[in-house]
Amino acid sequence: MTTICADEAVTRGWAAPITMAATVFTVVTAEMLPVGLLTPMASGMHVTEGTAGLSLTVTGVVSAVAAPVLPLLLGKLDRRAVLGGLMVLLAVAGFVAALAPVFWIFMLARVLMAVSIGGVWLLTIGLVRRVVPEHAAGPATSLIFSGIGIASVLGIPAGAYVGELLGWRWAFAGVGLLSLALAATLISYLPALAPEKAVRMSDVIQVLHIKQVRVGLVLVALIVTGHFAAYTYIRPLIEPRTGPALIGTLLLAYGVAGVIGNFLTGALRPSRALAVITGGIALATLAMPILGTTLAGSLVLLVIWGLAYGGTSVSTQAWGHAAAPSAPESSSAVLVGVYNGSIALGAFTGGQVADHLGTTTVTWLPAILATAALVVLLANRSQRR
Repeated sequence: MTTICADEAVTRGWAAPITMAATVFTVVTAEMLPVGLLTPMASGMHVTEGTAGLSLTVTGVVSAVAAPVLPLLLGKLDRRAVLGGLMVLLAVAGFVAALAPVFWIFMLARVLMAVSIGGVWLLTIGLVRRVVPEHAAGPATSLIFSGIGIASVLGIPAGAYVGELLGWRWAFAGVGLLSLALAATLISYLPALAPEKAVRMSDVIQVLHIKQVRVGLVLVALIVTGHFAAYTYIRPLIEPRTGPALIGTLLLAYGVAGVIGNFLTGALRPSRALAVITGGIALATLAMPILGTTLAGSLVLLVIWGLAYGGTSVSTQAWGHAAAPSAPESSSAVLVGVYNGSIALGAFTGGQVADHLGTTTVTWLPAILATAALVVLLANRSQRR
């Protein structure tokens, strides 16, 4: 078995983590494109907005299953080749989504996307410490996670703009082209990455015996489910107040705030960061039906929401690493699984609420669940003391 040596990591410099950050950016953009395109997608495929939102649900469900299962199937395959192959799969899925004549074919494309997304999430999280010198592992991790925020800043708003100018299908075609380019770049700039050891099902199960891992998974489930119950339907929620032309701009403001939030909360201890995150989400979403009735009010609340939620990925990953430092790949597998499963559950729940009770009611879900997460945090802190 071969592993990357420190000298090779130094030689490669920051090209590898930058490429991995671009890869994370692309998969997050692909996963979240329906957020900015939900209305034209639903209209173009003759389904309700709640049904169109199921495209996020199916992606989350399949990603949640793929993340813990893929390490068991990959065996000793070179992780560099696997990442390249996953990005080729994402490209194929993007082109199928762009050409899909009916909704079920579009959903099939989303299933293919989900396999790629779950695998890329898992591998980039687990490999970051092997492509840079040890002292740079922390900054490199933050850089790779910044791909999530940058997807909100550039990817999702860009998709919304492309949807307005050329049609929503061109946004998915663009993801396909970008994925092909990144597949080639990953092969070029990543070193050979043989697995450090084979992951067994018992390894994944063992980390679930650690109490703080379980607490972290509960927090992920509450925060992410609540967030996506409302964020999936943000376009139909604010479009009547702002008009379609400003959707991309408002999503851009949210994304910029998310990147700032990512770096601000990344400097805090995980428990403190998650307390700030849950409080900010609850505040912003609770106020949305009352203060978000104007363009200015929507903008302010989206910025607060973005600042709060932007640090969720890096903070929950830091929590998981602190809870199980000797099993990073196994803890990452369960974390990514629960994270993506929560995206699915949130999108599905929000869709049901939007279809049956009205879109304006979906913001109550993140307010309630973020408050519940804050209660879990406080109870956990009290028990540890």
